[in-house]
Amino acid sequence: MTAVLTPGLERTLDMVAGAAAEAVEPWWIIGSGAVALHGAAVTDIRDVDLLMATADAERLLAQLRLPAEPDSEHPQFRSKLFAVWREPPLPVEIFADFRLRSDQGWNAVQLRTREPIGVGDRTVFVPSAEELYRLLVSFGRPKDLDRACGLSARARPPAAAPRPCRRRSSS
Repeated sequence: MTAVLTPGLERTLDMVAGAAAEAVEPWWIIGSGAVALHGAAVTDIRDVDLLMATADAERLLAQLRLPAEPDSEHPQFRSKLFAVWREPPLPVEIFADFRLRSDQGWNAVQLRTREPIGVGDRTVFVPSAEELYRLLVSFGRPKDLDRACGLSARARPPAAAPRPCRRRSSS
């Protein structure tokens, strides 16, 4: 797969890969950056989302001299640790112990797949297209559903998965 990345996104991902190189546990790029890395057309990438284990995120924040931000009390998302790294061309949002609210309460986001993608001389990791598709659909926000739609050609969504793509009228 060959992703076409803007110079700012490519530089940001290169910096993330360098900063996360010492992580002990798996880490992933999720969100719009991951959709772009899968080769889907994405417009308006405003940041890069980095999902890490708590201990690795704590070490990364210490290494980058970043303070953890207080819980945002977002009605849909929670993280045990959250920070924004603003040095790269695009801000990098660092999440640890990321949780998503559902009808059953707060559920840990636990990714099961991890695919390496080369960016310059470094490697970043993303969930498989199928797992990323399901994750974006589970977020349910219009921007995430649009991203899932763009990714759907590369993913093989399960038959029971909701289809986020809007049907275009023929008129």
